[in-house]
Amino acid sequence: MKRREFIRYGFGGAGILMLPLGVNALTSGSKKRVRFGVCADVHKDIMHDAAERLQTFIDEASNQNLDFIIQLGDFCRPYEQNKEFLGIFNEYDGAKYHVIGNHDMDGGFSREQVLDFWGADSKYYSFDQNGYHFIVLDGNDQNPSPDKAKGYARFVGKEQLQWLGNDLKATNLPCIVLSHQSLENEDLGIENQEQVRAILEKADKVIACFSGHHHTDYVCTINGIYYIQINSMSYSWLGGDYQTIRYSQEIDAKYPWIKYTAPYEKPLFAFVELDKRKIQIEGIQSQFVGPTPEELGFPKQPQNSPVVPVISDRKIKY
Repeated sequence: MKRREFIRYGFGGAGILMLPLGVNALTSGSKKRVRFGVCADVHKDIMHDAAERLQTFIDEASNQNLDFIIQLGDFCRPYEQNKEFLGIFNEYDGAKYHVIGNHDMDGGFSREQVLDFWGADSKYYSFDQNGYHFIVLDGNDQNPSPDKAKGYARFVGKEQLQWLGNDLKATNLPCIVLSHQSLENEDLGIENQEQVRAILEKADKVIACFSGHHHTDYVCTINGIYYIQINSMSYSWLGGDYQTIRYSQEIDAKYPWIKYTAPYEKPLFAFVELDKRKIQIEGIQSQFVGPTPEELGFPKQPQNSPVVPVISDRKIKY
């Protein structure tokens, strides 16, 4: 594997990030423009107001000149009562795509059941849009190793890896990869992320990888590829030691997991534009509902996992 060049960009508002010349052999980006809307980790089955949050995103996306929208997983489980919520996403009059998250199968559902409920065709797939190639990965394969990480599956299996390599070989377009779990977070991202990144680096045509899952606002580069984490639409997870009722006793009784979180007052989502060797992200600034994590004594998180109610505006040149 190549020498690892790891440049980190944490929370900090608008700014221009630029790769050093010669880092990536992709020297000529698409001459066309793509603009899309993206959200992640809405968590319909945790948040009492998830439908209102999603509606805000769809209403704003409908007023934008977008080529498509995409949600990056942890969206909703295939319960009958979630059909109305799914209908909000389907209100968008344009191309729309899904990424499957680990919590979408909670309750004993299979990935196939989730995809069928959403009306999605495949766990992983690709599509072209205005001179760019988009690749959607499924990070929920089972790791066959006896030393696999505990908890939810977060792995890209052999069959999918082979598909990924073939898909990259079949295109001459600059590529964007989208997944739920990140390909750079060593603690909680995809377990075999180095193996996946090696395939992306070998292709020498991948510009950036977008992910959700980690409920944070963070960008870094590894060997010439940007890794961009899109914050949750709804909250940061704090855990049982920091539980606080944020809304009302009635809401807490019906949605008991909210008190384990620090919800964002406004829903977070972003609009991304790819144009002239530049990635521009327009995010949302919000604030926490109730006491902040800091006020509750929640420990400061690592640089690559800031707990912030923000998706930062960014200008990234490649």
